Amino acid sequence: MTEFALPRNAFKAKLAARKDPVLGLWLMLGADASTELLADAGFDYVLVDGEHSPLDIDLMRRQIAAAERGASSVVVRPPVNEAWILKQLADAGAQSFIIPMVDTAEQAEAAVQACLYPPQGIRGAAGVVRAARYGRIPGYLTKANAEICVVPQVETLTAVENIEAICAVEGVDAIFIGPSDLSASMGFTGRPGAPEVDEVIRSSIARIHACGKPACTLGFDEATVAKYLGMGADMVAVGSDVTLLLRGAAELLAKHR
Repeated sequence: MTEFALPRNAFKAKLAARKDPVLGLWLMLGADASTELLADAGFDYVLVDGEHSPLDIDLMRRQIAAAERGASSVVVRPPVNEAWILKQLADAGAQSFIIPMVDTAEQAEAAVQACLYPPQGIRGAAGVVRAARYGRIPGYLTKANAEICVVPQVETLTAVENIEAICAVEGVDAIFIGPSDLSASMGFTGRPGAPEVDEVIRSSIARIHACGKPACTLGFDEATVAKYLGMGADMVAVGSDVTLLLRGAAELLAKHR
């Protein structure tokens, strides 16, 4: 039987190095062809978004497979922080996870454990899943944990209060700050760029760095991306397949009207 090596998680390594900004693109359309195309566009990573897109497990698996054909790392965001879906996504080949709505250290620990095999976690030990090339990666069950990357999302004032505790959870690789939900939690719904929100994000990034962890966020326009990079963010999502289509279509039409 042909054997393969365990894929190295370049996203995890680059995030941990904190040398250059890690720039990525959100994938929300669930279209295999556009995912394959964008995964070769030069971004450090592409993220398959299962939280705000109507993607079931099979559609997410197909997006992971399509993205793997490109040069970008693949990250997934499940719809919820629940063990069953994290286990299935790990078996489907996901190595990097951004976990939505993590408010406490206990919730962060639950996410980490769902993604890791025992003794560090509770992931079910099946060696013939897609992530193991259906049994063609020797020793997969004992090697996989080292390449798993777990990034909880801080999206509420409760989560902000618990940043240090979340950072202290073994297996948490970085913290992602979600500006939109955080702004809503603060009473500024629809205003993620409000000065009050910016100040919380700025201080949160500093606190995350003080814990020795990379800080991540997203900004889907040039000015917002520059603002967060200026605050010290180590990873920023700079757009999505949806925003690329929207802006590209509007710009094309404007040129020819």
